[in-house]
Amino acid sequence: MYLLNEINVSLPLSNPVIIFSLVLFIILFAPILFNKIKVPHIIGLILAGMIIGPYGLNLLLRDSSIVLFGTVGLLYIMFTAGLEIDMEEFKKNRMKSLVFGLFTFFIPMGLGSVVVYYTLQFSWPTSLLLAGMFASHTLLAYPIASRYGISRIRSVTLTIGGTIITDILALLVLAGVIGMTKGDITASFWFNLALYSLGFGAIVFFVFPLIARWFFKTFDDSVAQYIFVLAMVFLGAFLAELAGLEHIIGAFLAGLALNRFIPHSSPLMNRIEFVGNAFFIPFFLISVGMLIDFSVLFKGFGALKVAAIMTIIGILSKFIAAFLTQKTFRLSLLERNMIFGLSTARVGATLAIVLVGYNIITGETATGEPIRLLNEDVLNGTIIMILVTCTVSSFIVEKSSRKLALQEENVSSGDDQTERILVSLAYPETVTELIDFGLMLKPKNSTIPVYALNIVSDDSDESKTRSMAKKMMDNAVHHAAATEQSIIPITRYDINISNGIIYTIKEQNITDLVIGLHQDASQKNFLGPVAERILSHTSETVFIYKPVQPFNTLKRILVVITLKAELEPGFPHWFRKVTTIAKESGLGIIFYAARDTISELKDQQHAQKTEIKMSFQEFSQWDDFLIFTREARKNDLLIIVSSRKGQVSYQSQLDKLSYYLTSYFTDSSFILLYPQQVERGIKMGDIQRIDSSLAETISEKVATIGKANKLWKRDRKNRK
Repeated sequence: MYLLNEINVSLPLSNPVIIFSLVLFIILFAPILFNKIKVPHIIGLILAGMIIGPYGLNLLLRDSSIVLFGTVGLLYIMFTAGLEIDMEEFKKNRMKSLVFGLFTFFIPMGLGSVVVYYTLQFSWPTSLLLAGMFASHTLLAYPIASRYGISRIRSVTLTIGGTIITDILALLVLAGVIGMTKGDITASFWFNLALYSLGFGAIVFFVFPLIARWFFKTFDDSVAQYIFVLAMVFLGAFLAELAGLEHIIGAFLAGLALNRFIPHSSPLMNRIEFVGNAFFIPFFLISVGMLIDFSVLFKGFGALKVAAIMTIIGILSKFIAAFLTQKTFRLSLLERNMIFGLSTARVGATLAIVLVGYNIITGETATGEPIRLLNEDVLNGTIIMILVTCTVSSFIVEKSSRKLALQEENVSSGDDQTERILVSLAYPETVTELIDFGLMLKPKNSTIPVYALNIVSDDSDESKTRSMAKKMMDNAVHHAAATEQSIIPITRYDINISNGIIYTIKEQNITDLVIGLHQDASQKNFLGPVAERILSHTSETVFIYKPVQPFNTLKRILVVITLKAELEPGFPHWFRKVTTIAKESGLGIIFYAARDTISELKDQQHAQKTEIKMSFQEFSQWDDFLIFTREARKNDLLIIVSSRKGQVSYQSQLDKLSYYLTSYFTDSSFILLYPQQVERGIKMGDIQRIDSSLAETISEKVATIGKANKLWKRDRKNRK
């Protein structure tokens, strides 16, 4: 046991327990204190690092452990940026990202190199290298935008794409200047760099997805999945360094490669964001603060002059790039501010450039002192520029994010006020799949309520049945909580399962019902009596889901639509739900429908401003449904938009679906979608039908009891 006088408390601290405790308390209290004075918590963590660092109170050294966790935090920021990006929005804005990337590279390069050359009297190689530091930037304030739920809007996506372009070009400038200094620039140098980069890209975008799909299909343990994702991030960063690129590029591309496998509303995404925001990213911000030495401002006019010029040019050039991007693509003032704010902070690539340049010695003075490519004034000026640009970036992004989030909330659909989703749970092994699907039916950050229902037979006295129902409901609630979403649990006791579901739909004004395909589905008994009674006694949208593999391992969604589906009143509603599923899962859609239906689908796409990738194929011969055994691939989700009997879009060929699905699609995940048929609301006819079925159920029970009594009396008589 330690005695108090045996604990080493000398400065800087060396006891790992004390060091870790200090860092955790800073991570805890810095955001709380700075939020009270309305200063972004990012600034608070950087200032805290400056205070406890070697240039402040000297409580901690910036040793290998600090550098390690700081590097992890930087890679985490870039990885989550690639992971949270909306791929369809990214593809749609790829030209805008390219233009912004070129603006935000060439403007700082041109302006910076000229100003540095003529005002600081540096050589052209040094001026170019310094301008490369102006051109690069770090998405330091990205967690702020993510916290406000706007990480997938146009301005953020555009900036992320431009960040990768400008950082790659800036690092190429670094490689070129170093090669010029050492005399190593040859055609083979550029050829090898291009070859290695192409090989790295091929591995990340073709091999990583294959490994990820296999892993997520094989292992469902939450801890194993998180460790796997983290390992892939650092493998990507390592491969980038092998290719001669910066590790932040590898982390970002790993995020893009894993984007489709980690849905934005999944428990895995929540764990990734939680660990990053709670530990790794704050550690990185503290490590940045530990680099800052304010005393350099008082060591002479040279350092102050360099710091002032670097900071002014660094901020001004990024504003000009954002301004030109705004005018080129007619963006709003808020979008321009968001682009400027996100692209102003310098940390990662900038530090890499200045440290490499500082360590390159080009000669010696008469006194034998080394002449560095980037001198100590530039090194100190860079640290000041990092502090100022990070502060400016945080304030602008915080303010812009708040306003953009309000705009997004104001333009969001009013359907949140009327829609309600009900997930009916019957089997313990399908609880998580059905809950995930139910949560996927609503957009991220939507207030649409989701209910989880379990029906317990009213005449069952078995405690085992009730215990199983409680475990299922607890599992559903905990699984939803892991995604930072909530569901409303409902346990109902009823003598008939279908009646319990129907009455719940009416009582809670449900618009969308999710049920699983029953376990004994066969050609003769495909939907089962519960689903058939629900379809005949309700008019709401019903999704009957049969999951075969995890949703995040799917590649495409194939939607086969019955004839005249566009004439049903629920047509716009189910189209919005299907596109929401595709958007939340990051999948593209192929619609197979008749020509008139395709025309209406395109009208809905335009009216609802749907941004996901979708294509259309004509299909009207339902007798040829087996062509989908060729069209549907192994990792596709098949959605069949069917119809209830007697409705305008019903056709006799739909009766063959049970044969097709049980015979040819046993290894495929599919959804049977029955659209809303009439206006919602309780009608006397609905109540009469429900009461009629209830009476039938009661009469069946009475008949069963009567038969049992007769058998008991007969058996008793025989015994006498």
